[in-house]
Amino acid sequence: MATFEFKLPDLGEGVVEGEIVKWLVNEGDTVTEDQSVVEVMTDKATVTVPSSVKGKVLKRFGNEGDIAKVHGALLLIEGEGSASEGAGHAAAAEAPAAAAPSSPGPGASSASAPSAKVLATPLTRRIASEHGIDLAGVAGSGAQGRVTKADVLAVVEGGAARKAEVAPAAPSERLAPLRDVAGDQRIPLRGLRKKIAEKMVRSKTLIPHFAFVEEMDCTGLVELRARLNKQLKARGEDVKLSYLPFIIKAVIAGLRRFPELNANFDEAAQELVVRGEYNIGMAVATDDGLTVAVIKHADRLSIRQLAAEVVRLSTAARERKLKMEELTGGTFTISSLGQTGGIFATPIINHPEVGILGIHRMKKRAVVVNDEIVAREMMNISISADHRVVDGQVAADFVYEIIRYLENPDTLFLEMA
Repeated sequence: MATFEFKLPDLGEGVVEGEIVKWLVNEGDTVTEDQSVVEVMTDKATVTVPSSVKGKVLKRFGNEGDIAKVHGALLLIEGEGSASEGAGHAAAAEAPAAAAPSSPGPGASSASAPSAKVLATPLTRRIASEHGIDLAGVAGSGAQGRVTKADVLAVVEGGAARKAEVAPAAPSERLAPLRDVAGDQRIPLRGLRKKIAEKMVRSKTLIPHFAFVEEMDCTGLVELRARLNKQLKARGEDVKLSYLPFIIKAVIAGLRRFPELNANFDEAAQELVVRGEYNIGMAVATDDGLTVAVIKHADRLSIRQLAAEVVRLSTAARERKLKMEELTGGTFTISSLGQTGGIFATPIINHPEVGILGIHRMKKRAVVVNDEIVAREMMNISISADHRVVDGQVAADFVYEIIRYLENPDTLFLEMA
């Protein structure tokens, strides 16, 4: 029997730590290879971490709510076989998508190091392959020389890898804890709620927000959606269109005209990165809090395909089954709360994006059309934008472009042609 440390493996690009949400094994339990041992919440997703070895759990490192570092010890396991075999398993756990590092880590000192290979995630390898880049020739800036997505993109662009994003400075003053009184209940900020809090503070600290709001007449959109759903039902298709697929198409049309809104802001380089892809984030309310799922290459999908993708991602978000790639890479986000969306709101930008569209409650209101008072389906939409790189006029024109398409929704099909 040999003892060794099972460590938190790489969880995706840029992820260096995660919160221990729930232990799935206890000290004294026997675990099998690939058995789930812990749930970890990163700033992107909740992931279930499987053991890379079989054996008896001698010790757990950290309690629920504690922060675990990538490559930090999670479990001390007494496993079958020699110490070198156990060490080899532990090293493999550190980088499941790549070969083990060339030098052994803590708990694996007796193991002979395998031949050095390039450390990189599957996403990084795919990007390198698409651009014909040999990872062996790329200098890795990640832990233990791991080649990151940024390293590969720097080669593609012919520049140096950019520095890691600058985190906002912590408050310099020491805050005094609040006094408790009878009947109080303290609820620790943990899991997704804690990550939401950190992300919101980061966004509001770094980004000077401004908002623009306008109303629109949705009557034509309501009628078109009803007609299309009736046709889909008559054809026996198990698809029901919500309003969101139409809004996504209108947003993409607007982003094509105002590409500076389909962008991310690189804090380290102080540069606006206008994206060549249209990856639209949609805010999904879950029991744990708000999650932004990303529809990749939304411009390539039809209205019907968008409807199916909206349902699939919303369901996965509520069931906590979203994959890492479905939570990252967004270029612009839409926040819609349907009939609970209120008259209007000013959503917080999903950093490092530079804009977010708010969709609010649709309701019949009396409006003046051709000098007559008529009942129309009306709705307010708002945009929050980063004033460092987006001017008010651009934001307003972008919103009016979206309204133009949604008030005349048949033109969306011309846009797709």
